[in-house]
Amino acid sequence: MELDGTSLTCAQVATGGPVSIASLDRARAAWRTARSLTGPVYGQSTGVGANKDTSVQEGGFDLLRSHAGGAGPLVSERRARAMLVVRLNQLLAGGSGVDPALLPVLAEAINGGHTPPVRTYGAIGTGDLTALATTALCLLGEREWRGSGPGPRFPLSSADALPFISSGAATLADAALAVHQVKLLLDAAIGVAARTFTAVNASAEPLARAVHEARPQPGQADVAARLRGLLASEEAVRVQDPYGFRAFAQVHGATVDALARAQRAVEVDLNAANENPLFDGELAWHNGNFHAAPIALALDALRAALVPAAQLATARLATLMEPAYTGLLPFLAGRQGDSGAMILEYVAHDALAELRLLSAPVTGGTAVISRGTEDHASFATQAARAALRCVEPLEIVLACELVAARRALAERGAPGERDRPLDTDLDAAREELRLVSG
Repeated sequence: MELDGTSLTCAQVATGGPVSIASLDRARAAWRTARSLTGPVYGQSTGVGANKDTSVQEGGFDLLRSHAGGAGPLVSERRARAMLVVRLNQLLAGGSGVDPALLPVLAEAINGGHTPPVRTYGAIGTGDLTALATTALCLLGEREWRGSGPGPRFPLSSADALPFISSGAATLADAALAVHQVKLLLDAAIGVAARTFTAVNASAEPLARAVHEARPQPGQADVAARLRGLLASEEAVRVQDPYGFRAFAQVHGATVDALARAQRAVEVDLNAANENPLFDGELAWHNGNFHAAPIALALDALRAALVPAAQLATARLATLMEPAYTGLLPFLAGRQGDSGAMILEYVAHDALAELRLLSAPVTGGTAVISRGTEDHASFATQAARAALRCVEPLEIVLACELVAARRALAERGAPGERDRPLDTDLDAAREELRLVSG
């Protein structure tokens, strides 16, 4: 994919490369401005944080070594590679003042399968300093890249140090990966719901175009239209179905809307010059664009929105266990008194409980650090990390519904399946969800 600093999407971040560079013009312009200034510039002629009023000379290398201090396990190579893609695209947007000759070297690392050894803990939503300082030390040859063979080197100057690490690229990478994976699952969930609708002969009347024109919420109307297109037009057998069916478009559509808002927020920042200072025109603009409040708020809302969507999936799963709706034995059992698919409800509610825990907002907290000069934090890093963790339990809830719906449909034609372990069925359903969504 070609990176140009203006059009990177969450889906492209998820591909991980290979990448090419469209133009270095904006990066070159910012670099020329940075080299022409003679007054005090934060992080170049001064220290950082509470040391902002202290004059320093060639302090960039000490800054990198002191800030490459994360903790915990290494993040996956996929996440680290996504971080490199994001940072490269941000640098192409201009404003950083980094030597533009660095950018092709970052592309070389991405395309060569080299990633920095980034630790999990070390950021609070005001810049991924530990992750990017570690990356810079890899470029300088002071840390080893992950991957086969020696990774690329680049002689960063002291003046490049703060401009390179002053970014939330790792947080944005996690956010983009989470948004992309959640989007695929929410799309797949509509197909799963269609099977359940069919299995219980649920009414399609709540999906009618007239219903959703009367309340023009965009996600709701889109979900209703897509599900309507997957269902055979049959006369309803009940006046009204449970909310898992009757309100599916409204609830799932609201989640889709929250996802759309999160995707917009993330993609704006993927293509923004979130630099401090920002080198633009003939000046260095000291600012707060590194603060990730828009990302934290959007991801808090997205994680919260996943819970009701998963709750309705578990409600539909419960309906599939009821003979009054399926016309089959309780729990879709093959014989009276067997447990059938009963265990799926336990598995689904375990995963749903995990989603509820992950939905806790991060934006209610803050931090005051660096002797009070940095007196607020978004914790977008934690919001993005939690959003990534939501993918697995959401997938499991949907897999439980899919296994039960498939079993209900099969029992209609060939009743009598005996009790057996369903873990392999769940594994296959999760794989199917990935294939359908991917």
